Amino acid sequence: MIRVVLPAHLRTLAHIEGDVLLDIEGAVTQRAILDALEARYPMLRGTIRDQDSHRRRAFVRFFACEEDLSHEDPDSPLPEEVALGKEPFLVVGAMAGG
Repeated sequence: MIRVVLPAHLRTLAHIEGDVLLDIEGAVTQRAILDALEARYPMLRGTIRDQDSHRRRAFVRFFACEEDLSHEDPDSPLPEEVALGKEPFLVVGAMAGG
C-alpha cells in the first residue's frame, strides 16, 4: 500500500482524516498515484494537477524520502521505499511571497 499525505485543505475538501492508503498496480509513479487518488476522490480533480494537461499545479510540490520530486518526469518510478509503503508520498502546498 502506498501512503499519501495531503495538505489539510485537500483533506477537508475530500472529507479525509489522516493519510490516504492506495493500492497501485504496476509501476509506482507520480502519475499512477495521482490517477488512483483522483479516481477515489473525484473532488480532488483539478486541485493538484490541471485536468486537461495533467501537469502539476504551480503551487503544489511532491516530496518523498526527503527529496523534492516536483520536477521529475511523472512516469518515472518513485523511490523503492515509497513503493513498499515504508515512506509516504507527500503532496505539499507551496508558498510564495516576500
